[in-house]
Amino acid sequence: MSTNRELRARRQAAVPRGVSSATDIFAVKAENAELWDTEGKRYVDFAGGIGVLNSGHRHPKVVAAIQHQLECFTHSAFQVAAYEPYVALAEKLNQLAPCPGPNKTIFLTTGAEAIENAVKIARAATKRHALIAFAGGFHGRTFMTLALTGKVDPYKKGFGPFPGDVYHVPFPNRFHGIEPEYSLQAIESLFKADVEPTQVAAMVIEPVQGEGGFYIAPFEFLRELRHICDQHGILFVADEIQCGFGRTGKMFALEHSGIKADLVAMAKSLAAGLPLSAVVGRAAVMDAVDPGGLGGTYGGNPIACAAGLAVLEVFEEEKLLERSAKIGERITARMTKLAASNRFSCIGEVRGLGAMVAIELIEDRASNKPAAALTKRWAETCARNGLILLTCGVYANVARILVPLTASDGLIDEGLTILERSLDQAIAA
Repeated sequence: MSTNRELRARRQAAVPRGVSSATDIFAVKAENAELWDTEGKRYVDFAGGIGVLNSGHRHPKVVAAIQHQLECFTHSAFQVAAYEPYVALAEKLNQLAPCPGPNKTIFLTTGAEAIENAVKIARAATKRHALIAFAGGFHGRTFMTLALTGKVDPYKKGFGPFPGDVYHVPFPNRFHGIEPEYSLQAIESLFKADVEPTQVAAMVIEPVQGEGGFYIAPFEFLRELRHICDQHGILFVADEIQCGFGRTGKMFALEHSGIKADLVAMAKSLAAGLPLSAVVGRAAVMDAVDPGGLGGTYGGNPIACAAGLAVLEVFEEEKLLERSAKIGERITARMTKLAASNRFSCIGEVRGLGAMVAIELIEDRASNKPAAALTKRWAETCARNGLILLTCGVYANVARILVPLTASDGLIDEGLTILERSLDQAIAA
């Protein structure tokens, strides 16, 4: 079997450098919250495929559902010959999504494709063109979703110009001095200086930012946004691609605020690693698009839909929402204890909602200046010590934990021990 080094050399020759990897390893096997590389080394997985594996690697129920569908057929294109798994999964999501209902669902392949279609649907329903998004938000890598994304480097760097009529306002972030009132005032200023509210089709927001740094939108702030949208006839679009499917202790993060969205975009853990995304929304809004205006050759692939149905069964049978809350409490308690010690004064903040937990590193507590180099070194040290840990944030100084919700307490504790030891080593390096 090839070594990691040999495969890295082959990768460098065959794959463009624009596709980066968080680690230097090549995976050959994974189970629940563990992964093995081509050299047989075992890793505790705190990345979960970038939040894709909330139900774990290769859950037996998901594998069985995939195998059953494989024996039937792999593809027909829903627009050619429809099939029940698509409809059955849509029915379930229509009931679960934080929308007022009655709801309808369209399936696609990627999170970016879900956001693209949410924009199309919003524009068709409102007959408006403008969009409001938030600084630090990440919505995808296509041109429309890059326009919505509120981080330049590396996502937008060198790719412009982007589609117009997209406006960004600050995302509330008390750790960095941005109060919710400031963000709300920015929206009012936007309406006075740049775009009429009557021309805004949708406001797109992550209830908890993913790539932006795991910052949690204050619940009262989300309620105020809902009020602004209602006041001006603007559609509220919740991007639940990373923070959805139980990651925050509820099926969707928006549920914590008690408000409803007009459209919800979802992907990642929807189908436990198979390419499947969705837009769920109010039927009156979803039906604004004429027949043929929505679709995609691979959208709602039958195998992926079968996996999605199995994921929902796993969530119910194994009570993963309750498990998410307990995992979050366990991780946050241990990380908060570390942050309180002088030994780890580089930890500026530990924050989380359910099992969506982040640790932000700083150079000193007087300035809260982001410590990007230390954060990168920390993640690299974790990988050498057998833990896969991802970083994120506008300033690249946030470590995020996306461990599968099916992980045992023992495995989580093992990962946290590696994380602590690795931070010690990174600081000393």
